[in-house]
Amino acid sequence: MTTLHVISHSPFGDNRLDSCLRLLGTDDALLLCGDAVYALRAGSEPWRKLEAAALGNRLYALAEDLQARAIDSALAEPVDYPAFVELSLHYHKVNSWL
Repeated sequence: MTTLHVISHSPFGDNRLDSCLRLLGTDDALLLCGDAVYALRAGSEPWRKLEAAALGNRLYALAEDLQARAIDSALAEPVDYPAFVELSLHYHKVNSWL
């Protein structure tokens, strides 16, 4: 069963991102939103972990949150809210890391 994992908390405040990456299945995807998009800052430790995870076309970030935080990253595909809804329908489950 495929899962879209959604993280909204900063990767610098806790270990949600690390836990998620350990549990991520080969057909699962990860969507970063809110302060979680700080993980896409090039050269940061969270960025290195995301790069090492080699998620390819399974890593997404809310475009609005990237823009609000002045982050531009080729590592994640930016998506708007309608695309977020489409992603949630594409996967069997959505797991929000609260």
